[in-house]
Parts: sequence; structure tokens; C-alpha cells
Amino acid sequence: MARDHDAARTGSSVDGAPLLRVRNLAVRLGGTEIVRHADLDLHRGQLVAVVGPNGAGKSTIVRAASGLLRPAAGTAEWDGTDVRRVGARRLARIRAFVPQRPQVPAGITAHEAVTIGRSAHVGALRRPGAADRAAVDRALERAAAGDLAERQLVTLSGGELQRVQLAVGLAQGAPALIADEPTSALDLGATATMARLLRSLADDGLGILLVVHDLALACAIADTVVVVEDGRTVAAGPPVEVLSTERLATTWRVDAALRTDDAGRTALHVGWLGALDDAPGRPLG
Repeated sequence: MARDHDAARTGSSVDGAPLLRVRNLAVRLGGTEIVRHADLDLHRGQLVAVVGPNGAGKSTIVRAASGLLRPAAGTAEWDGTDVRRVGARRLARIRAFVPQRPQVPAGITAHEAVTIGRSAHVGALRRPGAADRAAVDRALERAAAGDLAERQLVTLSGGELQRVQLAVGLAQGAPALIADEPTSALDLGATATMARLLRSLADDGLGILLVVHDLALACAIADTVVVVEDGRTVAAGPPVEVLSTERLATTWRVDAALRTDDAGRTALHVGWLGALDDAPGRPLG
């Protein structure tokens, strides 16, 4: 059985203190409480996927944890320090944030964009040094974007641009990388490429926090899945336990099941035309 909300808060299967610890987080936007009670942990070498229905508050949680939105209550701590007490320059060295819809300025090459991503390590009156240039080249290679270095951003496909944005984040040299829907506009091949990159980065020791809609993808690459519903964390744990048929019915209101074959391929089997009139949770529609 998947751990329930309270049980998920009592510990982690990963050794050591977490890079990021979110507890009882609440966020208000425009006077509306978008997030009511969110909890999650992120450790080095771990890939955590935040999933949930549209409007559940997933992106708001990770943006608040990243320091891009101010929590109304609760805490988001990086290495034990509340995000509200971490300056912007230090925060950029702790975590990199890859947005869902990055800006694509005209006249900027991929290499120039990634160099800008290195700015947290370059003083205001300094030019990038040899170590910075090496870090930029390394970030492009790690993101499988080395061949795109001299291309202007406006000429890139969605998958190519997303790999460059990943390189921008990696150039920060932060131990944690947060990505909001990094595969939302990608085709199957580009999604698979991004999935392999993100999993390999976690295997190399980075803490990776993702917002994703694709539950089969989350099941395939995540160590931990955090389910958010109506602004609350309702379950957290290993994906095979958390993304059960019962959870899919309760949270997404569908008759569905996740399956993994012997080769590690995951698929979401959905009863598209079936109704769950007697299932608990939100009304249909």
C-alpha cells in the first residue's frame, strides 16, 4: 500500500538530510489560497515527480519552493534554511529552475543563453573566466545540446530548446534542478530523450524535482511521486505504490491502471468511455 500523507512525512528511504524540505506549505495568489498544505522532500541523487490534476497547485508548490513565490504559511527549507531567508545569488547556486515556457529572445545563441545561466558564479564587474567557459561547455554536453551551441534560440525545435534550457540550469552548478513540465510540448521521441537526461542527472547525484502530467513517465523515471490534489499533498512514495488503480480513481476520476512490462516500458491503461459515478473525490466534468 502507498504511504498516506502523514506517513510520507515521517521519514525517507534516502540517507542524509534533504536538500529541500517542504512542510505545511500554503500559497495565496490574488487573495486566493492556491496551495493549502503541501509537503515534500528532495535528496541528492533523487528524482521526485509532482503529479496531480489540472489546477491542483503543482506548479505553484515548486515555484514557491524555488523562491519565485512567497509562501503564505509553512516552510520550504534549502539545506535547513528557509527559502525566504536565502538571497537571490545564493539561491541560484543552490537550485536551478527550468520554466515551462521559457523566454526566447531573438538574436541569442544557445551558447550565449547558457553563459547567462552561469552568471551566479561571475561577479558583476567580471567577464566569464576559463572555469566558467568550461562549465558552460560541460552543461551543453550534459544536456545533449553541444551541437546546438551556435544556433539561435528562435531556430530551435521544442525538444532542442528544452535541452538548451536544461543546459542553462546545469550551468548554474547547483546541486538541485527543478523543472516545471519539461516535456509538456514535446513529441514522443523528444520526451524520451528528456526523460533519459533527467534520470541520468539524478543518477549522477543531482536532486531533480519535476512537475509532470504524464503519469506513465513519472512511473518510469521517478524515485518518489508526490500526488497533489486541491492544493494538498495527499500521497507520496514509490510510484508503483502511489499510482495505484485506487489513487487514479480517487484523484483523477478515471478507471485506469499503470503497467510496467519486463523490459521496463510503462503504459497507462485507461477505460476512456467508462464513468466512475460512485467513486469518491471530485465530481465528473
